[in-house]
Amino acid sequence: MNNLFSIFDPHSSFFNMQLNWLSSTLILFFIPLNYWLISNRYLYMFNLILNFLKLEINNLLKTKNFKGNSIFFISLFFMIFFNNFLGLYPYIFTSTSHLIFNLTFSLPIWLTLMFFGWINKTQNMFIHLIPSGTPSILMPFMVLIETISNLIRPGTLAVRLTANMIAGHLLITLLSSNGPLLSNLMVMMILFMELLLLILEMSVSIIQTYVFTILSTLYTSEIH
Repeated sequence: MNNLFSIFDPHSSFFNMQLNWLSSTLILFFIPLNYWLISNRYLYMFNLILNFLKLEINNLLKTKNFKGNSIFFISLFFMIFFNNFLGLYPYIFTSTSHLIFNLTFSLPIWLTLMFFGWINKTQNMFIHLIPSGTPSILMPFMVLIETISNLIRPGTLAVRLTANMIAGHLLITLLSSNGPLLSNLMVMMILFMELLLLILEMSVSIIQTYVFTILSTLYTSEIH
């Protein structure tokens, strides 16, 4: 019996090289091309999502000190979303199911915010360590709690996305692996459950991408 986690193995059988990571470059095929003179439904949907994200991110950033940051977070959204969504197709490696891949997004964002905040907005960073209205006796504990919660932010962002991607794929694999041993009626029931799980995973791929992007935006908006 194969290990269930073998579906997340990044190694390829081609000269034992890690070529599966190249699946992350497949998103280049889904980006709308500039040479289209006539708008189509795909381009219309892409622009609709783009405008919605831009409005949402700009509302969270509030101030005008973050001009151009919406482009970065929108690009981050599409990068993670396409990796989540393409991972549902057979024989396409799910990059976002690996913690190291998700940390390459969350850790640089967090480090950049920390360096920028403590160097240029030191007073505001100290203010965020103590919520308004905190009694004097509780201030040391609040500073400790806020410091710990701040330090684990990149980890929680990456682990949340990784855990959700792994959980759904494992459920789909568990159900599909028992098919040959069951009767025709049970196979039909499993196919129906697999269809429901695929719909759920499509929703999860969108929701987790949105959560990752919005939380990153909120962490950025704290430094103003």
